[in-house]
Amino acid sequence: MKEINFTIEESAKGRLDKVIAENVADLTRSQVQNLIKKGQILVNDTPTTNRYQVKPNDQVIIKLPDPVAIDVQPEKMDLDIVYEDDDVIVVNKPQGMVVHPAPGHDHGTLVNGLLAHTPLATINGELRPGIVHRIDKDTSGLLMVAKNDQALVSLSKQLKDKTNQRKYWAIVHGNIKEDTGTINAPIGRSKKDRKKMAINEEGRPAVTHFKVLERFGEYTLIECQLETGRTHQIRVHLKYIGHPVAGDPLYGPRKTLKGNGQFLHAKLLGFKHPRTGEEMVFEVDPPAIFQTTLKKLRAISD
Repeated sequence: MKEINFTIEESAKGRLDKVIAENVADLTRSQVQNLIKKGQILVNDTPTTNRYQVKPNDQVIIKLPDPVAIDVQPEKMDLDIVYEDDDVIVVNKPQGMVVHPAPGHDHGTLVNGLLAHTPLATINGELRPGIVHRIDKDTSGLLMVAKNDQALVSLSKQLKDKTNQRKYWAIVHGNIKEDTGTINAPIGRSKKDRKKMAINEEGRPAVTHFKVLERFGEYTLIECQLETGRTHQIRVHLKYIGHPVAGDPLYGPRKTLKGNGQFLHAKLLGFKHPRTGEEMVFEVDPPAIFQTTLKKLRAISD
């Protein structure tokens, strides 16, 4: 078991789970809360609760359980590789594919396929080699993956500094009247359903910009640009404003467009090359079912 020890600074204020999530890399607030409930986080050598208000000079000990070992095996797959060089690979992920292995899901992922094709960066662990960012299983589109540690550090920093570009297309329920808009609402784990994320004042800041591309009466095609990258961010934000993504099994209505999950596609990806600094932008069309559905909506609305 690994231990992390640190002292609460004079400027730190607020709940214990929030302060730890803000100061310890790779620990989300929900993970911190679970560790506190299990008694694996001590304050001044004493177990406490999530609601504990930190005080200057509090001594915090975090006991991290040993990771579950998973033997990630390369698997030959037909990958849609949009771009590749010695440092980075850009992949168009299909709907239905998980990005990286996890306990209980150790094969058939994008990482398994990539490892059969090329070596990947290793500094972010054996389960997520080379992975800079993720998209949901049933979301299609572009991902940048690092082939070495230098590239991973550079691409991850761009993501953190919000200097890269990520634009998505989504078909949503309802007629969005505004041509453009910004959704600024914090996202955290749902208190009612732990499988879901939700708008939560105690969550992490999340900002999504959107632009209407086409209107079809009962549905609208929009482009979303991410300023932050929270779990399920676009899906949660669009539900929040009353226009959930069509086909979304978690956040959308049951009566919806037929498809293979949510009609959400990572269409454009831009970043600076980690070695040369060259601005690189890639764009891919949505999958066939997305395009076919758009044609049907256009025909109905004409």
